[in-house]
Amino acid sequence: MRLSILNVDGARVLAARRGDGYVPIASADPALPRELGALLRAQPDWQALAAAVNAAPASAVIAADRARFAPTIAEGARVLCLGLNYVDHAKEASFAKPAYPVIFSRFATSFVGHNEAMERPIVSERFDYESELAVVIGRGGRRIARESALDHVAGYALFNDGSVRDYQTHSAQWVLGKNFDRSGSIGPELVTADELPPGARGLLLQGFLNGALMQQGNTDDMVFDVATTIAYLSQAIAFEPGDVIAMGTPSGVGNARSPQVFLKAGDTFEVRVERVGTLRNPIALEPAR
Repeated sequence: MRLSILNVDGARVLAARRGDGYVPIASADPALPRELGALLRAQPDWQALAAAVNAAPASAVIAADRARFAPTIAEGARVLCLGLNYVDHAKEASFAKPAYPVIFSRFATSFVGHNEAMERPIVSERFDYESELAVVIGRGGRRIARESALDHVAGYALFNDGSVRDYQTHSAQWVLGKNFDRSGSIGPELVTADELPPGARGLLLQGFLNGALMQQGNTDDMVFDVATTIAYLSQAIAFEPGDVIAMGTPSGVGNARSPQVFLKAGDTFEVRVERVGTLRNPIALEPAR
C-alpha cells in the first residue's frame, strides 16, 4: 500500500494510491483515523484497507496529476537523520567510516512535498542535495532488539536532505545547515514494508539534477542498516508511530565535486529508489519575507 498526504482545498488529506489516483482514507473507511500518525497508531489491517480503497467509488478518486503533495510526515513526528552512512560518501567528505551512527535532526518546517519547490536560502549559494531513503516507524517502543526491529517499520519514503553547506560547517553541529525552512523534501508516498525486501535491502538509489545522474548507490552499501539503526537509537529514544529515520546518502553530493555543483533557482532534482518511486522538486530562490 502507498499512502500520501495531499493538500486539497486548503486541508491536509491522508489518501491511498489507487491506479493513477488517490482515494482519501475517509472515503475508503470512515472509521479509520484521517491523520498519518493516528492511522499508524491504530495498527490497521493493510490488506483490508487496500480492499476498501479498491472498493471506493470512482467519484472519490483524486487524479495524480491534480494532486498537490504535502510532506509525508505525521503530525508531531520526530525526524532523525544519519550522516556518513555510506562509506563512499564518508570518504568524499574526508571522514572515516563511523564507528557509531552519526545522528542529527530535522524539523517539519524544513520540508516540502513532492513537486513543491525546495528553496535556496537568500543568505547562501551553497545549497546541496542528498538523495536518501527514509524509514517510517509503525510500532513504537524503546530498547528494541535488532532481531525484531523490522517489525516496528511501517514503511519507507524518499528523502532529499537539502543542506546549506556553509551554515552546516559554522559549528561542529550540523543542525542549522540542515534546517533552513523549505530546504528539504520527503514523499511522495509512504510505501508499506510488505511491498519491499526486508529492511529495504538491495535497492538502487539515485539522484538526478536536471536529468543528469549525480548520485548512485545501493541500500546494501549502508554502514548501519535499518534494523541496526532502530535498535541503536531506541536505546535512548522511545519511538512513536510516525517517527522518521533518514538513512543517509551515497557519494556524488555537489559539495564534494570538482568543480562543486550547487542547486540554483530553475533546477530540478529527483531522488529515485527502485520499487519506491521518484521524489521530484524544482528549486526556487527563497523569497524575501
